[in-house]
Amino acid sequence: MGRLGECLGRRGRVGWRGGLLCLLLVAAAAAGADDLPPPAPDDVVAQVEAGEFAAAEARIAALLADPALPARAQRALAFQRERMRRIALDFPLDRAAVQAQVRRQVPDLSEDEFAAWDAAGLLEKMRIDGEVRYFKRAVSNMFRLHPQVAARRAPPVRAFASGPYERLHPHHREVLEAARAGKGSSFAPRRLRVTQSLDVHADAVPAGETVRAWIPYPRAIAGQQEDIVFVASEPAAHVVAPEDALQRTVYLERPAAAATPTRFAITYELTVYARRFAIDPARVRRIDAAADPELAPFVAERAPHIVFSPAMRAFSERVVGDERNPYLIARRLFAAVDEIPWGGAREYSTIGNLGEHALHAGHADCGQVTLLLMTLLRMNGIPARWQSGWTYSDAAEGHDNMHDWGWLYLAPYGWVPMDVTTGRLEADDEDLRWFYLGGLDAYRIAFNDDFGRAFVPAKTHFRSETVDSQRGEAEWDGGNLYFDRWDYAFDWTMLPIEE
Repeated sequence: MGRLGECLGRRGRVGWRGGLLCLLLVAAAAAGADDLPPPAPDDVVAQVEAGEFAAAEARIAALLADPALPARAQRALAFQRERMRRIALDFPLDRAAVQAQVRRQVPDLSEDEFAAWDAAGLLEKMRIDGEVRYFKRAVSNMFRLHPQVAARRAPPVRAFASGPYERLHPHHREVLEAARAGKGSSFAPRRLRVTQSLDVHADAVPAGETVRAWIPYPRAIAGQQEDIVFVASEPAAHVVAPEDALQRTVYLERPAAAATPTRFAITYELTVYARRFAIDPARVRRIDAAADPELAPFVAERAPHIVFSPAMRAFSERVVGDERNPYLIARRLFAAVDEIPWGGAREYSTIGNLGEHALHAGHADCGQVTLLLMTLLRMNGIPARWQSGWTYSDAAEGHDNMHDWGWLYLAPYGWVPMDVTTGRLEADDEDLRWFYLGGLDAYRIAFNDDFGRAFVPAKTHFRSETVDSQRGEAEWDGGNLYFDRWDYAFDWTMLPIEE
């Protein structure tokens, strides 16, 4: 019997509510607890990041042989061992395989041309124990990031995918016009029904063993997402994490059956609002956020992904210059980070510092640039925090994707949103151009109001995604089930808005 069965089995004595309470109390403190992997010894981390896996494994084995090694240190070493396995999954291609991928789009590719692209670093790779291995998205990233190479693709050429709100869209004008005509900061509501599912592959877990799953679930946020109604789950027994869980989920469990996928799904409805804050720079004032107990955590470092490194300080000083107005500082930093081109990213759990990675890698995805901007804002005394979830569009446009963005605090306005991945829109109207610094569209659901926070109930084994929570998580007593062991889906239907 799994955790859920044990607790719900108490209904006969303490009732249904008591059974649920039992499960929540097991990990009640987890709502605000850090769930990032503990730090490992510097030499082990350096070996892993240098691709010296054999040496790292030998060092880990030697350290774990010490019977007096504390449990936290053991867990840190175990994660580095798991991290190496995940890195290998992200870099599965040898030279011949990646060259064959390029040739599918550039049939007349010459050896010299490929060698020149490779030598120029256009194809992301890593040397693992002396063997060059290429990132699984190296080819698509190369064509996306380097127009001169993309021009070599033979027809028919598929356009690079992007969301409908990553460029100027009628919805942006809808929000702006509603904001100019009305009051408040919430506009253009959308009502939708969502079904999110997680299917563990057949025989990924021995038959009869209990599979535990966590599927992301939205928090009620006044003015942003409201009127949340839980509709159904598969299996029917479930536990919704409390509202104060910063990475909120629905917990489910069921036994695995032989030769059959183990399915989990939840369905819910909610209303999402666009946000728009009209910010007057002349009204924005500097505050000592570090002296405010409520704001102090949001101007602090939070290793490993928010660190005020020398390189980060140098970048900040170059961009900010002598500007003192917090909003105008935020604009400068937003614009600078917006210049980083988007590229498909490695799994976050394999990267030591996501903010620093975005600063140096030459490309980054939404979570990486968000953490970079958060780091820079905090370094300048401007509170910044994380938010993430899923974006979607009207059914006719058929788009949905995981996405990360954030919020910054500006006195006297309070918390206002920012989405530096979407960045500045191409528009002559300054309010439209800077729509995503102080505004959000109505086509995103937030699951998380922080990164790397523990689930309720907490996971036993390492998470597949140690930073974010969008696809879900699964495990059994034998260990975590990584992304290669299950599939996920996010399906939505727009509903009419009731007046």
